[in-house]
Amino acid sequence: MPPTKPRQDREEKRAELVAAARRLFVEDGFDATSMAALARAAGVAPNTIYWYFGDKDDLLVAVLDAVLADALAAYADVAERPIVDQVLWTVGQLQALRGLVTTVHARIGRSEALNAWHDAFHATAEGLLRASIEQAVPADALDAEVRIAVFTVEGLLTHALTTPEQRAVCARLASRWA
Repeated sequence: MPPTKPRQDREEKRAELVAAARRLFVEDGFDATSMAALARAAGVAPNTIYWYFGDKDDLLVAVLDAVLADALAAYADVAERPIVDQVLWTVGQLQALRGLVTTVHARIGRSEALNAWHDAFHATAEGLLRASIEQAVPADALDAEVRIAVFTVEGLLTHALTTPEQRAVCARLASRWA
């Protein structure tokens, strides 16, 4: 008897699972999204997810990789703008995904895969910042300036400031590199 549904490419199915997980993790939260709910949203049997991902953390890493790939593609649009705009854009991107950011920070101590992803994310983000400011900062101060910027962004994520307040903080930060 012929199959009732055409066979689907493994990468295509994996991408569908990641897209469904991304939507649910952002809308409902990681902890509130059960694997059964994810399977329903993706239109697969629950055990199918485990053919593609070792566990829920592995799926989260795949979602984070997709989010980061999209953000890096979008960053090209702001990469040549003033550094204050780049920092504000980054804050906005992270705020839009606040639930995922919180989940990553809550789970990095429990998941080696998430810890490794977090470290790689910071290396990427800090590398982009470093490239943007290295001409304006003495070499012996560059590491400290990058850390100050990271701490500033993390502070903006944890404190509810208005957009003008965020802009003022980012402008003051950027003035260090003028």
